[in-house]
Amino acid sequence: MNKTRQYVLVRWLKSQSALVKRWLRLSLLLGLFSGVVIVAQAWVLARLLQALIVDHQPRAGLLNEFFALAALFVLRAVIGLLRERAGFIAGRILRREIRRQVLDRLELLGPAWIQGKPAGSWSSLLLEQIEDMQDYYARYLPQMYLAGLVPLLILAVLFPINWTAALILFCTAPLIPLFMALVGMGAADANRRNFLALTRLSGYFLDRLRGLDTLRLFNRAQAETAHISRASDDFRLRTMEVLRLAFLSSGVLEFFASISIAVVAVYFGFSYLGELHFGSYGAGVTLFAGFLVLILAPEFFQPLRDLGTFYHAKAQAVGAAESLVTFLQSDTRAQGGGELEPDFGSLTLSAQQLVILAPDGSRLAGPLDFTLEAGRRVAIVGESGAGKSSLLNVLLGFLPYEGSLRLNGHELRDVSPQHWRRQIGWVSQSPFLPADSVRDNILLGKPDASGEELERAVDAAYVREFLPLLPRGIHSAVGENAAQLSVGQAQRVALARAMLRAPALLLLDEPTASLDAHSEALVMQALDSATRRQTTVMVTHQLADIREFDAIWVMGNGQILQQGRYSGLAAQPGPFASLLAHRLGGC
Repeated sequence: MNKTRQYVLVRWLKSQSALVKRWLRLSLLLGLFSGVVIVAQAWVLARLLQALIVDHQPRAGLLNEFFALAALFVLRAVIGLLRERAGFIAGRILRREIRRQVLDRLELLGPAWIQGKPAGSWSSLLLEQIEDMQDYYARYLPQMYLAGLVPLLILAVLFPINWTAALILFCTAPLIPLFMALVGMGAADANRRNFLALTRLSGYFLDRLRGLDTLRLFNRAQAETAHISRASDDFRLRTMEVLRLAFLSSGVLEFFASISIAVVAVYFGFSYLGELHFGSYGAGVTLFAGFLVLILAPEFFQPLRDLGTFYHAKAQAVGAAESLVTFLQSDTRAQGGGELEPDFGSLTLSAQQLVILAPDGSRLAGPLDFTLEAGRRVAIVGESGAGKSSLLNVLLGFLPYEGSLRLNGHELRDVSPQHWRRQIGWVSQSPFLPADSVRDNILLGKPDASGEELERAVDAAYVREFLPLLPRGIHSAVGENAAQLSVGQAQRVALARAMLRAPALLLLDEPTASLDAHSEALVMQALDSATRRQTTVMVTHQLADIREFDAIWVMGNGQILQQGRYSGLAAQPGPFASLLAHRLGGC
C-alpha cells in the first residue's frame, strides 16, 4: 500500500470519529488525570521512603501518607475502569455507524450488486473487519495524545528536581516512536493482505458448504477439503506474519525503554557514590529525588509502550478500512433517488430506448421499447442470459438505466424508491420467509392487515390446504430457511404475502420452478386469480402455463424479439416457436 493511499485511509478513519468526540475527549481527560494521579503516587511513595530510610521518622507519624497512597491506588483503578468504559462506548457507536453505512450502501446497490460477491465475503466485511476497528477508536486515538501529554507532565515535574535525569528521558524518548514506526511500516500492508485472504477464504468456505451435496454427488468432497486445508494454512502463515511484526515492534520499544531507564539508574548510582556532582542544581542528590525519578521513569515510557501496543490496532484498522472505503466509495451508477410519491391505483408501464445497466455502468440489456397497459398480464420467456432477470431488477429499482422507463407517465428515477417498492408484489422461485411463523411471514406484505384480509389471502393462495398438517396451524414456525415447509408450501406462503399487499404491479420470477405437479397446479390457480387484479409481469420457462396471458414477450440477447399472444406466436415461425419445439417437444 503506497503512502498516499494509507494517508487517505487514516484520514477516513479519523473523520468517522467526529460522531464520538465527546467520548474520545472524556477518555483523553481521564487518561491525563490518571497521569496526574501517577505523579502523585510516585511523589507520596518517594516521600515515605525518604522519611523512613533517611529521616528515620516513626511509622505512626506517616499514617496520613499511607492512607493517601492507598486512596491514590484506588482512584487510579477507578479512573482506568472509567476510561476503558468510555473508550468501549466510543468504539461501539462508531462500529454501529460504519456498519449502518455499509448496510445502507448495500440497500442502495441492491441484490444485483450483492450477488456479485459470495455471501461469506459480505459476512467478513460486516463482522470481522468492522469489529477490528474497535481498539483503534477505543484506545489508539486517545493514546496518540496521551503519549505526548503524560511524558511532558512527568518532565515538568522532574526538571525542577533533577535536570540531568529529565534530560536523559527527554533525549531517549524520540527513539522509541522512530524505531517503532520503522518496524511497523509493513504492519498495515500485512493486515490488508490478511483481510483480503480472510474475505476470500470466508466466501470460498461458505460457498463450498452450501454446495456440499453437489460436491459429494460428483465425488469432489475430498479434493475441496484438501483445497480448503491449503487455503487455511496460507491464512495461518499470513496471520503469523502480522503477529511477528507486532511482537517485533513491542520488542524494539521495550529495548529502548529499558536502556533509557538503565542509564538513569546508573547516573543516580554514581551520584550516590560521589562520582557525579551535577543535575541537582548544587543541592546534592537526595534519596527522594532518586526514588521519584526511578519510579516515574517506567511511567514516562508507559504511554509510549501503550501506543506501541495499540499501533497494531491502527494497522488492523487501516487494513480493514482498505476494503470498506473501496466499497463505500466505489464508482457505481445510481439507480435513482427521486422524491415523487404518485398514486398508483392502476399502473401502466412504458419504455422507450430503455438500456439496462449493471451497477458498474456496463450494458446488460436493451434497447427495449414496450407498453404494458394497466391490469394487463405479460409473460417473459427466453433462454438463460436473455435479459429477463435484468428487466425484473430494473423494474424493482435495483439497476440503473438509460432511456425512459415510465410509471403512469412518471419517470422511475424520479419516484421515491421506498414508495415505489411498496407498490410491488414479488414472488421469486426461491421464496424467502424471514419471520418466525407462517402468519407473520404473510403479514410482512401488510402488517396492519385485518383478520378478514388475512383470511382471504390464506384462502386465495391455497395456504389453508396444508395448515392442518402443521403442529400449530397458521402459527407454526417455519424454521430456518423455511425448513419446516416444503418448497410448494413456502411458495404459497410467499404468494399469500404478495396477494395481501394488493400491489399495483405483481412481479413473478419463475414462481412454479422446482414444484411438484400438485403444488404447481395450486400455485397456478392462485396466480390465475391474483394476476387478474393488477398489472403483472411473469418470467417463466413453463410455456404451457401462459396460454391465457394478454401478451408474451420473447427475449434474446437483451432485446425483445417477439411480442404477441400465445396462439399467434405459436402459429408463426420465430424464437417463440423454437422455444415451444425445444420445451414441449413440438406440441
